[in-house]
Amino acid sequence: MEESVGSRGGGGLDAQIEQLMECRPLSEPEGHMRHMPRLTNGNVLESVKTLCEKAKEILMEESNVQPVKSPVTICGDIHGQFHDLVELFRIGGKCPDTNYLFMGDYVDRGYYSVETVTLLVALKVRYPQRITILRGNHESRQITQVYGFYDECLRKYGSANVWKIFTDLFDYFPLTALVESEIFCLHGGLSPSIDNLDSVRSLDRVQEVPHEGPMCDLLWSDPDDRCGWGISPRGAGYTFGQDISEQFNHTNNLKLVARAHQLVMEGYNWAHEQKVVTIFSAPNYCYRCGNMASILEVDDCRNHTFIQFEPAPRRGEPDVTRRTPDYFL
Repeated sequence: MEESVGSRGGGGLDAQIEQLMECRPLSEPEGHMRHMPRLTNGNVLESVKTLCEKAKEILMEESNVQPVKSPVTICGDIHGQFHDLVELFRIGGKCPDTNYLFMGDYVDRGYYSVETVTLLVALKVRYPQRITILRGNHESRQITQVYGFYDECLRKYGSANVWKIFTDLFDYFPLTALVESEIFCLHGGLSPSIDNLDSVRSLDRVQEVPHEGPMCDLLWSDPDDRCGWGISPRGAGYTFGQDISEQFNHTNNLKLVARAHQLVMEGYNWAHEQKVVTIFSAPNYCYRCGNMASILEVDDCRNHTFIQFEPAPRRGEPDVTRRTPDYFL
């Protein structure tokens, strides 16, 4: 079995992963009422802190352009839709039997951001070579205070401590990945400040997502039907046309840019004459959009297969007052 930080450090990680797969947060007492999860005991904080410290050690060693081998399954936004993440693993295969690359946005909007991000980080610690977790624009202190993760941590743990531990960890997530030197994977899109992958490698990523500049663009930009660079309606990043992605792919000997960040109704959407693909892995986004989700399997021969999936059966969502603004659906 593949050795990990977790397997060297006491072996409790497998039990924690098993618990998390049942949508039970770390250190949740047996029989705990999930709709009354106000935990203030120190062992919860200690469990999360220990896990995130181990994850930080691993992530610090990873590049801004993290190399990934095939076969690998590439996934888009999850947004706290925990049961749909479990469905994704059911369809795509369990980790570590399947290698995964997640392109960010694990938290906010859905009801189970805590469980979702904790599970993915635990899998990263347990199987560091089998799963890659990139940063999305929602892995940010500022965004999570508005769109749900901060409030969820307060509700489930009684303080902002867990939120702070995770948002500090987010600073270490790689910005992009490169599958077999051919598929460039990232959350958002391209940047007018970046012509080549070495420019990405040289960025200092260990910081809150800036409001502008190349790091911001990688997490916020979107492909567009118009040529050239455009002002993004999101208020951060840019739109970029087919001429931009063709030039970027040519300069860097890439076959494809794979990204997430946008709701697409079929779960995936080709753009720029198949130079760019958007992958979205949160079905029925926000529990109301009615979209399919998808994942992209890249096999040993680098063939691409999209697998679409529908939402997992609803489990009686918690009675939570939704105060978060709609932002871009």
